[in-house]
Parts: sequence; structure tokens; C-alpha cells
Amino acid sequence: MPENGNLAFLAGPFQDKDSLKALPGSLTTLSSRLRKQHRLAYKSYTCRNWTESSEEGHHILPECAKNERGVVCTSADSEQANESELLTVPDGWKEPAFSKEDNPRGLLEESSFATLFPKYREAYLKECWPLVQKALNEHHVKATLDLIEGSMTVCTTKKTFDPYIIIRARDLIKLLARSVSFEQAVRILQDDVACDIIKIGSLVRNKERFVKRRQRLIGPKGSTLKALELLTNCYIMVQGNTVSAIGPFSGLKEVRKVVLDTMKNIHPIYNIKTLMIKRELAKDSELRTQSWERFLPQFKHKNVNKRKEPKKKTVKKEYTPFPPPQPESQIDKELASGEYFLKASQKKRQKMEAIKAKQAEALSKRQEERNKAFIPPKEKPVVKPKEASTETKIDVAAIKEKVKKAKNKKLGALTAEEVKLKMEADEKKKKKK
Repeated sequence: MPENGNLAFLAGPFQDKDSLKALPGSLTTLSSRLRKQHRLAYKSYTCRNWTESSEEGHHILPECAKNERGVVCTSADSEQANESELLTVPDGWKEPAFSKEDNPRGLLEESSFATLFPKYREAYLKECWPLVQKALNEHHVKATLDLIEGSMTVCTTKKTFDPYIIIRARDLIKLLARSVSFEQAVRILQDDVACDIIKIGSLVRNKERFVKRRQRLIGPKGSTLKALELLTNCYIMVQGNTVSAIGPFSGLKEVRKVVLDTMKNIHPIYNIKTLMIKRELAKDSELRTQSWERFLPQFKHKNVNKRKEPKKKTVKKEYTPFPPPQPESQIDKELASGEYFLKASQKKRQKMEAIKAKQAEALSKRQEERNKAFIPPKEKPVVKPKEASTETKIDVAAIKEKVKKAKNKKLGALTAEEVKLKMEADEKKKKKK
């Protein structure tokens, strides 16, 4: 295996036409190449301390060769530790960019993708198409805009060396068709950026309800969408029946969950609160390997619809293995009543008598209803007023005293004693003068 992550030897499989007839085969080779490249990069990262110290002449073991107590481990123990550490990606590690040296001979066949765009995007695409062509020409991908058919097409050329760039070019024209600006859509050509176009048109049947839930995702003046962008490090664009998102893979996963939950009538504020807690927990290095369920809030549904019970409850009959009795036919009924043996004239006479009996009964009922208007209503019995009981005795003397007091004491007037005292006070004042 070549050193320093040089993967030029992987260009050999691209020359085999039997094993690689189209682009998907090259993608399979690319995935295996990336796994080997990741292993090489991490191996050089973990043993960096050992190489630096050995050049200086000091015999210092790497961190993976020591256990928790600082005691030097054996080679078998260090191999087990290396295998466990290979499962996690170190902080700050980035995958090296794919260059022409990794695949100097290019691709065998050309691949192309096309997508349609709506009429209202025609003016914008016509304006920014030179920028799109310039960005794709750097990766040796050809782009064409057909304004007559209303379509955009991207295809590889003989100079194209990256087999996955055609997939990113396809995503670029898809985002441009979904009203994403060129400045944001061109980020999809970077290796650490991906996109997700979520279709929400078929999730809600009622159109009014769909519009309300879509507006709930945007929020007042776009505040909910802005908070979601800050928490997931993604650019989100809500347009028509789709939601387009551009950003890292971890953020796209959260965006899809929030969008689908919102269309299922779960308010986005609950998911935003959970994302805020997760972001604070991720800062703690000790909690990274632990479960976060005890920290995350558990929301309960308050408006649980109870199952409506029917007004008329049907009671099931007991099961019997025997079939129900056969209903009697008209002939059986006539035989039982004896009408079967009567002549036609006699049957006619019986029918006429039954009709006359019904008419007489209806006439009597109608007459009773008419006579109800002439029946006088029942009058209520006259209640005589109760005579005053003479048993209670009246205290005449007490009443007289009350009358005397009322005469002497008028409203707002002074009593007789108060008047005399006032007169005497006035006379004394006059004498002093």
C-alpha cells in the first residue's frame, strides 16, 4: 500500500470494461477507496506522538500504549486499544480532497442527468447560468440550459476524474429548480456538504391544514426557520410542496425529522428545545459516550381524541349452530287463515270490508281531533284570601310611645332639651357683650 495516503493505484479498476460498465461501478470503487483512505489518515494521526519523539531520539511510547494507571501495555493490548479507537473519528479530522492524482485516467463512459424547472424560475436561471457553468467547468462537468423544454442537463466529459461529481451536479440543478439561490446551491459541490429535498405535499390531505402547518414550520417572520438553521448548521428553503435543506449530514437528519413531525401536527418548538439541549450536552466530553435520554424532555399529547361510542349499541345474539327458522310464504299464511279456500268474490268482499273498517276508524279519529277545539279548558279553583287572624294581640301603648318620639324628633331638627340649652347659651353671650 502506498504511503501518505497516495491512492493512485486505485485507478486500475477503472480500465476494466467488464467489471465497470457504468457509473455505479465506479461509485463502489470510490467507497472502498475512501474507507482505506480514512484508515490511513487515522493511523497516521494516532501514531503522531511516536514518530515525532523517535526523530528527536527520545523513546516515548504513544498514548495508545499506556493503560489508565500509566503502566506500559503489551503489543496485544495496544492492538486491541487501536481497534477500539478506530471506531471513532478524532476531532478536527477532515477527509483530504479528491484530486486528479487519485484517478489520473478518468472515467470510461459519460453519465448525464436532467431535471425540469418551473416557468417562474426561467428569468433567474437565465441570469445566473454563466456562474453555474463556471462552477461546474472547474470539475470538468458540462451544463446546458434548454429554455424551450424548460430543462437543465449536466453530463460528464473526458476530462472528468471524480466519479461522484456528477451526483453533486445533479443535486445542484435540483436545488436551483426548487427556488434555492445560486450562492447556497453551489455549496453542494463541496465534499462535506450534502442536500435533502423533502416532499411534504402528500403528507396532509386538507389544503387549508397543509398551509397552516407549513406556515408553522416557517414561524412568525421566519423566526422558527432561522432557529432551526442555527441549531442544525443547515440552509433551509420552504417552497411549494417541498423543503430543501443544504448542510452537513447530521444536520440534514434533524431537519427531516422536524419537518415530518411538523406535518404530523407536532409543533416544531418541541424539537427545537430538544436540539438546544443536545447541543449543550455535546460540549461535555464525558457525556458523549453516555445515553442522553434522562436529560431530554418527554412531551405528552394533551389533545388525545377519545374514541366516540355509537348512540345505538347493537347487542350480539348468542351463537347457535342451527339456522334461523324459514319465514312463511304468502300461501302458507292464507292456508293458516283459511283464505286460500275462499272464492274470488268472497276475497274481494273481505278486502272491501277491511278497507271500510280502516276508513271508519280514520274518520272517527279525525272527528275527535275536530271536537277537541270545542271542549272548554279546565278552570283553576278560586283561592279565597285568608282572613286576618285575631289571635295576635296588638300592644297599643308601645305604638303610642313610638308616635310621641317620632313627633318630638324630626329629621334634621334639634330635640326640645337641646333647643333650651341653645337659647340659654345665646342669652349669656348677649349679656357679656
